[in-house]
Amino acid sequence: MGIREVIAKKRDGRELTSEEIGLVVGEYVSGNSSDAEMAALLMAIVLRGMTPRETADLTFAMVESGERLDLSSVPGMTVDKHSTGGVGDKTTLVVAPLVASLGVAVPKMSGRALGHTGGTIDKLETIPGLTTDLSPDRFCRQVADIGVAIAAQTERMVPADKRIYALRDATATVESIPLIASSVMSKKLAVGADAIVLDVKAGRGAFMPDVERARKLAQAMVDIGGRAGKRVVGLVTRMDEPLGRAVGDAAEVAEAIETLAGGGPADFAELCEIVAGHMLAAAGAAGSAEEGRTFAQRGLESGSGVAKLREMVAAQGGQVGVVEEPERLTLGAARIPVVLERQGHVTRIDARRVGLVVRQLRARAGAHKAVCGVLLHRKVGEVADVKPAASVLWPEAAGPAPERAIAEVRAAFEVSEKAVPANCVLAGVVTA
Repeated sequence: MGIREVIAKKRDGRELTSEEIGLVVGEYVSGNSSDAEMAALLMAIVLRGMTPRETADLTFAMVESGERLDLSSVPGMTVDKHSTGGVGDKTTLVVAPLVASLGVAVPKMSGRALGHTGGTIDKLETIPGLTTDLSPDRFCRQVADIGVAIAAQTERMVPADKRIYALRDATATVESIPLIASSVMSKKLAVGADAIVLDVKAGRGAFMPDVERARKLAQAMVDIGGRAGKRVVGLVTRMDEPLGRAVGDAAEVAEAIETLAGGGPADFAELCEIVAGHMLAAAGAAGSAEEGRTFAQRGLESGSGVAKLREMVAAQGGQVGVVEEPERLTLGAARIPVVLERQGHVTRIDARRVGLVVRQLRARAGAHKAVCGVLLHRKVGEVADVKPAASVLWPEAAGPAPERAIAEVRAAFEVSEKAVPANCVLAGVVTA
């Protein structure tokens, strides 16, 4: 069967075989089929869907398109973690060193900013001197030596996903659960960790708009992991308001360090404990996620994660003094207060709106973009008064701050006379 026959088969709603899926991916990566043909198949998948078996086979075919990491030199179980993206989500910067400090190796390949959400690699690179461009050998050696590495994905890993994702972005075929699941899991399987914890965001600031759709995505990815022989758990977490109080690359790194040292905002610390607990349980270092969370809480209290982060920063060439003095990361940034027009209880903070503000600030600040951000002094469930509810971080060297950004942050807040409870972070857990 040729490419066109495969397209027609899926267009008609029929199930593709493993061989047909492998053929299409292989021919596309090798250049023997066109963007137009792949775009037609992607649209057919969006409209007709894929079975769990088809979705897994698409994932495996994409993994086979490139190289995989060899983690055989790393002693014990390894555990990876992935977030589908959110505003203020700097969780990897906490849980990776924290879990490693508790005896479980964490090999983590991360990405850059996408849309209104931030990227772990962009955040890490605000630490002077630190490199995230690690060769596979160096990456694996670092994980074996100190238990953790966070690096950018290499060009030779899952090239099929890079090409297909770019085409999805250009053809309005991004929002398909089989395509999202196969994209995420192909990269996770190429890294090769024994266990994977997925943080699937739901809400206004996430790519999944509601909990039910996020749960379906989590289930699809958990199913792929099971078919690949991996231990996988999916956490559905809320992303209606920004996570924590800092949004913006340098400010988020500073908040992550503060959290590792036993401080940090309550909602962010809670999520870090939950994710780390599931990572420890998935790797067999805790008897349950609840016990793992207890271990994680103790690790945050003892500061063991800070010491491990310091090791990782040093191993990747960064200035370790930043870990001791995280305030250095936002030097040169003015803090412009945002006072709300109404007083009362904060009932909503539009995460997407805040994320877009930071994105626009970065675009205007040029070389000084790393220090751009928003600090939230009030969260949902708290009282807004005459004091600033937020601050806009803007580099002094970049000239006057954009007035529109200040207005947009103010508009992201909704205030009421009636009190509401703080948002619950965890919405559900999906297992095989």
